[in-house]
Order: sequence, then structure tokens, then C-alpha cells
Amino acid sequence: MRGKRSQRATITSVARLAGVSTATAGRVLGGYGYSSQEVRARVKESAEALGYRPNRLARSLITGKTKTIGVVAGDIQSPFYAGLLRGIDDIVRGTDFGILLTNSDEQLDREVEAVRLLVEKQVDALIVAPSDLVVAGHLHDVVATGCPVVQIDRVVKGLRADAVMVDNVTASRGCTRELIQSGHHRIGILAELERWEGGDVDDFIDAVTGGSVSQTSLFPSWQRLFGYWRAHSDAGVPFDRSLVARVGAYSGDAAEEAVRGLLESPDRPTAIFSTDGLMSSAVMVVVNEIGMSVPDDLSLVCFDDLDWMTFHQPPISAVVQPVNEMGKAAAKLVLERIDGLQDEPRHIALAPDFIRRGSILAVGDGASA
Repeated sequence: MRGKRSQRATITSVARLAGVSTATAGRVLGGYGYSSQEVRARVKESAEALGYRPNRLARSLITGKTKTIGVVAGDIQSPFYAGLLRGIDDIVRGTDFGILLTNSDEQLDREVEAVRLLVEKQVDALIVAPSDLVVAGHLHDVVATGCPVVQIDRVVKGLRADAVMVDNVTASRGCTRELIQSGHHRIGILAELERWEGGDVDDFIDAVTGGSVSQTSLFPSWQRLFGYWRAHSDAGVPFDRSLVARVGAYSGDAAEEAVRGLLESPDRPTAIFSTDGLMSSAVMVVVNEIGMSVPDDLSLVCFDDLDWMTFHQPPISAVVQPVNEMGKAAAKLVLERIDGLQDEPRHIALAPDFIRRGSILAVGDGASA
């Protein structure tokens, strides 16, 4: 016959075994107030003997802290967010905090709902990849309550909150320059470019050319287009707007359609810069479908270094984002804010690396500009 399952240990049972009052046991186990070293040792030994586990909810009623950090990721299936979350966890794991993870699918309504849920759970801080960089009223509301917010990967205009991102403009400018210096003057760019409050791609290029665009509050794909444009400007290479393939959604099917339009055009590009992992996969699907070869028929540079890029022969040149470091930086910032840091919001831009492999063919070796 199976024995009865023992009841869960309580502070009262710990206090009884330790020979102290419930209030004293609560102070020791809650980590607040004063108790002598001898009493603390006796209470902790009793708690361990009984298998006591603290009630975080009850503790939060006393301290006003739940010891939890809410994270709103754009797409938890993405290798980018997987790396970010690993970095966050590496830092948080060494503390007494836990992580509550939610996913927005880069959709504003889902993000608003996720933030609402986490706030109702009374998280002590939020790490968010914002999907609205212009209004984001829900994030302004959270900041107004005093709850620390750290933005990841992109920055909401006017939001007084810390942020950790990569320097997309400089990285894209650099890898496009690599292609130009290899003799390529017809370089296509495949980018999501889902939304920009100023209009379409032509409006954006006009605004960039006129110097009226701030690169800070742009989604990463627009920042990467900015860097691509700047590399052409630096080199004096004419900017051909027909080589900008705007996908308009984070969709593999839509990306394949867009890159097919580039590669099947009469005056196709000799090189392509793809602005994230999904765009890069779409390029390779279409390249294989139409019987082209990298780099003999098409040079390729990708933003985001995915595992398959090193397996391809030859390996693909790529921008390597410091995603783990981004996660660690965001976690450190949020813990400092929880700890009471009150200085001005900090925006940290980390520099990605560029790894040149075998996917860039110089014009003199057989490509045509």
C-alpha cells in the first residue's frame, strides 16, 4: 500500500522545529530584518531538513518584488532570439531572479497583450523587442509606473528607457563596401522593410539623401538599407533603386518571390546583400531553383551568420551579430535598474564582426560589374 504523501513544509513547521517564532523564521527565510547568526543557522538547517521551499508570492507581498524579469521576444524560433535569450539567462541564472518569456511574433497587438500579462504578473522589469517604434503607448505607460524597461534590437522614439542593439548601419556599410571593392557595381539588397512611417522605399531614399532620417529609431532592416546606401555614396557608385527588393513582411515565400524578381531581371545584379537569416535562406532557395552558382554566377553577403553558411561550399561571407553579448548587456542593465540605478537611459550599440569567406568573387576573376 502506498504511503501518504507528506504535506508541504510551511514556515510554521520550520519555526517549530527550529524552536523560534514564526516571525523569526519568516525573517531568516525571507532575507530581511535581523536575526543572530546562531538563529539563522538553526532556521536554515530546519528548512533544509523539512524540504521547505519559499512562497515567492507571499514574499512579494512583503517586499513588493516578485524576483522575476519579463521578456518579450519577437520570434522565439529565430536563432537571433535564441542567442539573445541564452545571453539573458547566462546573467540572470547567477541571481535569485527568474525569467518569464513571451512571444510577440513581431505583431503589435500580441506585444501589447504580452506586456499587459507580464505587468499583471508584477514582474520587476521588462526586456522587450518593440514592434512599434513611433507610438508604443503601452511601453510609455510601463516606464511611467517606474518599472524598468530595456529595449532590445531596436529603439522607440522618445521612450526614456535603456536599449541594447547592434550598429546595423556601420556593419551594412562595411559589407557592402567589401562587394564594391571587389568590383561589383550592381549589388542587390533583399530586405524585409516591413514598415516605415515616412512612406515607401523611394521616400526613404529621398529622405536619406536629403539628410532628414535619423538612423536611431528605425527597424534593423531599414538601418541596413541605410548602410547599403551609404556605402554606394562613399564609393561614388550610382544608387539603382531597382536593385532594392522590398519583401514587405517577415515571410520566406515573399522573400523568395522578391529575390526571384531580382535574379530573373534582364539586367540582374552580380551580387546580393541579404539583410537577415530568413532573407539569406530565400536567396539560396531561388539560386538553386534557377540553376545559378555562388559565387560563380552571384556573389553573396549575408547579415546573420547561420550554421548552414559554413557548410555551403564555398562558405558564405556573413555579418556576425553579437547576440549573446546583447542578451548579457540587456540583463545587466535591467538588474542595475532593479537595484536602484537612476541615471539617464543608456543606449548601447555593439559592433558586429564581418567574416569574409568564399562567396565573393572579384570582377577580375570572372564576374561582371
